[in-house]
Amino acid sequence: MKVVHSWLKEYMGEGLPEPRQVEELLTFHSFEVEGVEELAGETVIDVDVLPNRASDCLCHRGIAHELAAVLDIELDYDPLREPPVFTSTENISITIEDPEACPRFTASLLTGVTVTDSPDWLIRRLEAIGVRSINNIVDATNYVMFALGEPLHAYDSDLFPQVDGRWQFQVRKAAAGETVSLLSEGGKEEDRIVECEGTELLIVDASTDTPIGLAGIKGGRFAGVHADTKNIIIEAAHFNPTLTRKTSRRLGIVIDGSKRFENEPSRELPPFAQREVIELIKKIAGGQAAGYVDEYPLPKQNPSVKISKTKTNSLLGLELSIEDIATLLKRTSSSVQVGTDTLMATGPFERTDLNIEEDFIEEVGRLYGLDKIQSIAPTTDTLKEINARQYYTDLLRRELTGLGFSEVITYSFHKKGKIQLQNALASDKSYVRSNLRKNIENSLDKNFVYGDLLGIRGVKVFEIGTIFSLTEKGVEERVALAIGVRTKGNGYTGGDDKVLNEAINNLNEVLEVRIDWNIEKGVAETDINSLIESMPQPTRYENFVKTSDASYVAPSPYPAISRDVALWVPEAVVAESVAASLRESAGELLHRIDLFDTFSKDGRTSYAYRLVFLSYKKTLTDTEVNKIMETVNQQAAKEGWEVR
Repeated sequence: MKVVHSWLKEYMGEGLPEPRQVEELLTFHSFEVEGVEELAGETVIDVDVLPNRASDCLCHRGIAHELAAVLDIELDYDPLREPPVFTSTENISITIEDPEACPRFTASLLTGVTVTDSPDWLIRRLEAIGVRSINNIVDATNYVMFALGEPLHAYDSDLFPQVDGRWQFQVRKAAAGETVSLLSEGGKEEDRIVECEGTELLIVDASTDTPIGLAGIKGGRFAGVHADTKNIIIEAAHFNPTLTRKTSRRLGIVIDGSKRFENEPSRELPPFAQREVIELIKKIAGGQAAGYVDEYPLPKQNPSVKISKTKTNSLLGLELSIEDIATLLKRTSSSVQVGTDTLMATGPFERTDLNIEEDFIEEVGRLYGLDKIQSIAPTTDTLKEINARQYYTDLLRRELTGLGFSEVITYSFHKKGKIQLQNALASDKSYVRSNLRKNIENSLDKNFVYGDLLGIRGVKVFEIGTIFSLTEKGVEERVALAIGVRTKGNGYTGGDDKVLNEAINNLNEVLEVRIDWNIEKGVAETDINSLIESMPQPTRYENFVKTSDASYVAPSPYPAISRDVALWVPEAVVAESVAASLRESAGELLHRIDLFDTFSKDGRTSYAYRLVFLSYKKTLTDTEVNKIMETVNQQAAKEGWEVR
């Protein structure tokens, strides 16, 4: 949210600090600030407003009120302080098909306006926040949206059909295949025609059942304001945030108005925005207010929440009195009723995020100053009961890592399966896994190629993770253990049954039970839940996971290349001295050298080494590595060793 410093001053007056101090106050109490810069002759502060505060702070009044709360001062001018008063009209009718989709819809009529360019101050402020000036009417609706956070739309009332002297608005669900012509973007003249699926919410002219806009997302070309417009109808409404977001994202129409509706501004905002835009239009375009209509079938009030002094101080690590807590909450414009050790608080109507006790406690901490809260180390307590699942899984980890297995943690989601997620993270992760086997097989396949790089002759991995199954009671979550061994290549061509059986037998001995394993293609899997249920409750906790002095080194993003060399050397020459000579001649690109075969015959010994080459700067080529191997062979010849 780009915020103009001079715009904030309209609300805060002389109480507004300098831009850099505003940045510091917001950073330590409210929001991260991306930066401060000069744009279009204005000082602009780029504030990162997160979703939990987007309902009230995606606007200048919201940021100004936040600063006033932090500074403990009153706003000089608050457009939300006094409720607006309007003269109603019978010339506009509003019909709402589903109040859950559209809880409130207001419309106001202005006559005798003059459409022209906006004044310089208005153009400058809009340009400073990245909004292109259109004309004084459209600019006024945009200005009020960025001032109060309530999107608005203007219609030319003379282009809007009347029946019996009434303009007829309706808000309803779209029909599949129905189309709506939307206003162009970026100054383009051509229409954008959207074909509906039947899930969208439309604003229509009820007299002809003609769609005139995508509710909450974008206005249509129907009755658009133009240079000769004299009379206008201003719309300010509240639309369902979930429905708005789904439609907006599906159509790829994400604009300033839709972003605000997605974050559910207060249902009380529309009349306040109507008053502001009417006054602004009268100031810059002339005209007179000629009536107002408010259809509000589904009001929603902020809840009164009980707040405990004990819980507040416990969560924040403070020792505030109940009066201190009340004083801090009043700075948010919340109404507060103080008791002995508790209080009842109701957030101001624009703060739709204040719904539970923890929400208000967070406000207390922010305004008190989280930087003033001292860190206190938690006190230790005697372990009252040992977690059997943690105890036995730690024991399994110790045994498997001791056998050379590496633990892997893989995705719980698959592209296909039996249990589908209602809201999937991605199309290829829309099912939960029913076993660990597939993930273990993938891990073995992907990691086998790194055997030379790691100096291992095979890959051994295990995972302890959740799996899901369907039962009569619904979806059941369980914990499984899977171990896998791969020694014969990428893609299953055979696991090492000896190594796998050794691991299985070892675990059986350690747990003193016979574990039921499902073994297939070098992977063995078992149900840990059932295993732990059959085990005795541990009486003493042991930390089976041992720490290590190993240090982390970032892997190279480039692939390794390996070469084998076997040498006949005199029987008296030890393998270490041969490896040292080869390492020196191979140079800095040699990543590791491993002895993998030795045998002696006729007074000589054969040593076979695998040399692994790796660069942290580029992908090595066969030509480069072959040249190094020529140097290695030449060094062997100098030593009098025979290359086999």
